Amino acid sequence: MRKTDKQSDFSHFFRSWLSDPLRVAAVAPSGDALARVMTKEILSLDGPILELGPGTGVFTRALLAQGVPESELTLIEAGDEFVTMLEGRFPQARILRMDAAHIGRQPLFEEASVAAVVSGLPLLSMPPRKVFPILLGAFGYLREGGAFYQFTYGPRCPIPKPMLERLGLRASKVGRAMLNLPPATVYRIARQGEWLEPTRAPARLCAAPLANQAAE
Repeated sequence: MRKTDKQSDFSHFFRSWLSDPLRVAAVAPSGDALARVMTKEILSLDGPILELGPGTGVFTRALLAQGVPESELTLIEAGDEFVTMLEGRFPQARILRMDAAHIGRQPLFEEASVAAVVSGLPLLSMPPRKVFPILLGAFGYLREGGAFYQFTYGPRCPIPKPMLERLGLRASKVGRAMLNLPPATVYRIARQGEWLEPTRAPARLCAAPLANQAAE
């Protein structure tokens, strides 16, 4: 990407943060170093890729650089200002303006066929009652062996440990992007043991309050 494009993205992102800091939760888009760590394991995957909170498309471009066909990308973005930008930059991708917490309510894919989920969502700034349906919906689309990739600026996995355990998931570090500002760590979230399909998950599982604790 040209320097002028990066400057434009920064200005665009910063203005979005000023208008809604809780939704955007960062004053600048993620850098190329973080994008490379986020997508490095997706090189050999075939099948649809679901991206949550793509923003200006930093991770999207990295996915394309890894060889993922643009037509295999489904981008979920809540911000109108970012949706317009994404539609111009990635015309072959499927771009949906919606809250990522609602993905489990929509038939985005006919079956659990998604190879990977790449998340640019600010999970640390979200309440557990919103993070829970995001994970539940995402893993409902992920096929066996698929993983959810999430970065954080914090010292631990941004998904609370009780939530991981309740959903039968485990988190492991993929790598750290020291050149990103600020430095960030990428986690791979994957199934552990038997998985509850979203359509069969007890209602109490979706409604139960979860303590906002960081995973150890």
